[in-house]
Parts: sequence; structure tokens; C-alpha cells
Amino acid sequence: QVQLVESGGGLVQPGGSLRLSCVASGSSISRLFMAWYRQAPGKERERVAYITTDGRTNYPDSYADSVRGRFTISRDNAKNTVWLQMNNLKPEDTAVYYCNTITKLYPFGQGTQVTVSS
Repeated sequence: QVQLVESGGGLVQPGGSLRLSCVASGSSISRLFMAWYRQAPGKERERVAYITTDGRTNYPDSYADSVRGRFTISRDNAKNTVWLQMNNLKPEDTAVYYCNTITKLYPFGQGTQVTVSS
């Protein structure tokens, strides 16, 4: 069973940046499309970005409209790791961020809290 551990969240001012990491253990994720999700208080969990096995993110739905142009997803299959670079953060980006496969194959981890506030 794969375990997914997210890290890198924190408190940041509007306009700031954070880089989230997701490390998978237990099995390789190299053959899986991976995604970042987020869940804000009182809202449904939503997918914000996904990446193909070979690192492509140029599909129309690779990014949610709300984050396109500000967030960048990347991966290193050798390190079994997926990242989410978040720039120009807005208060509405405040949420717990999770990684998983695009089909939510594995149990969600604890996530990492991102709070954007002045």
C-alpha cells in the first residue's frame, strides 16, 4: 500500500509563494498520473492540478482555472516525489492540500495546511 506524505505548507501573505512536496512510499508512482487536491473549510475537495507519468501538464484540464498561471505541478519519478509550486497566492487558496493519483487510488494522507492571510 502506498503512503502519501505531504509537506511544505504554512502561513503566507497574499502574493507570496510556497512549494509543496508529496513523497510516496511503499511502491513506485512512476506509472501513475498524479494530482494535487485541496479542501477548504466547508467545501468539497477539488483537484487543482495533475501531471502525466512523463511530466506533461499541457492539457486543457491540467490545472484548475482558479490556479492556472500561478501553480506549477512537477514530479521526479526517481525520487517518487511530486511538487506543487504555488506563486501569487490569494486568500482563496487557503485550504488543506493533498496529493493522490488522478483516480484517487490511495487513501488520502494528512495533507498540508496552506493559509494565505495578511
